[in-house]
Amino acid sequence: MSYIPELVPTLPWLERARDFGFLGPGPIDTHIRHAIAMLEALAAPLGASVVDLGSGGGVPGLIMAAMRPDLSLLFVESTKRRAEFLHDAVDGLGLASRTVVLAERAEVVGRNPQWRATCLRATARGFGPPAVVAECAAPLLVLGGVLIVSEPPEDQDRWPGSPLAAIGLTSEPVIVDGLGFRRLVKVAESAESVPRRVGVPAKRPLF
Repeated sequence: MSYIPELVPTLPWLERARDFGFLGPGPIDTHIRHAIAMLEALAAPLGASVVDLGSGGGVPGLIMAAMRPDLSLLFVESTKRRAEFLHDAVDGLGLASRTVVLAERAEVVGRNPQWRATCLRATARGFGPPAVVAECAAPLLVLGGVLIVSEPPEDQDRWPGSPLAAIGLTSEPVIVDGLGFRRLVKVAESAESVPRRVGVPAKRPLF
């Protein structure tokens, strides 16, 4: 695979993330292709603020940062080792002026006034089940904001309309470069109780 020049500096960091076990199986090319498709599905306008939930090994976050120098990015990663890796990558790639790495649970970030309802776009790749992703992302988005979630290859509807509407989201499938994603739009303000306290979204999912 030939890389656009902007992506070349990220390659050593992605290889390091794979060696650490942060990216999962598969060649780097596969992860990059997926991140590029996710960025296309995101359709972020110029200068948008984007939160990446469960940033892990830097996909799609580092790819988005490399390809879109206009974006302001928030990486949310609760695992200490992965957050430390992301800090190092952000510093090493010269992204610190427009990228914040939070070593914190998404439920805590979503209830923090500094970050709540501040993001125009959100991404989630392997962050968790649909109900957890939706509950944690919704309060971070502004009205009209968009969340893009990676979908498994099997054809299934994991996003029931009524429970999503209760937290202010609508949903539709999106295909980019043969890869499946779910596009969720925030159409109503999130209740103050959303997200619930740490661990509750996973223990008692809304759907």
